[in-house]
Amino acid sequence: MTERRRSFLRNGWTWIQLAAAATLCYPLFRFVRFQVPKKPRLVKVEKQLKVGDVYLDQEFVLFHDAADTWAVSRTCTHLGCRLNFSEKDHLLICPCHQSMFTTRGERVAGPAKRNLPLFAVERISEGNGKGYIVSL
Repeated sequence: MTERRRSFLRNGWTWIQLAAAATLCYPLFRFVRFQVPKKPRLVKVEKQLKVGDVYLDQEFVLFHDAADTWAVSRTCTHLGCRLNFSEKDHLLICPCHQSMFTTRGERVAGPAKRNLPLFAVERISEGNGKGYIVSL
């Protein structure tokens, strides 16, 4: 009986040591896996858009209506092709596989499964500078 008690205490002490080692090593593992968050890249659009205007950039499309200004990624979520804007249909269309997206980036049709990412847009109205800053 005393042998079982000693075995139980020995095993318990081993588990306590393992728990203490894991507790002490956890911050080290978090430090090793730490990644610095990517800073957003700011793109300045030095053009004042009128209601209904569209501004095409290499990486985004900037839309402006009476209520809001927003930017949508120009990279298709299917295979990464650059989207074209159809003024007739008012849609973003992928030339590779014909995925279609609304001007708000919502998927309408095609092999793409995800919506397009939206980018934050800030209006510049200070001094002589007018335009927008898009955070990519």
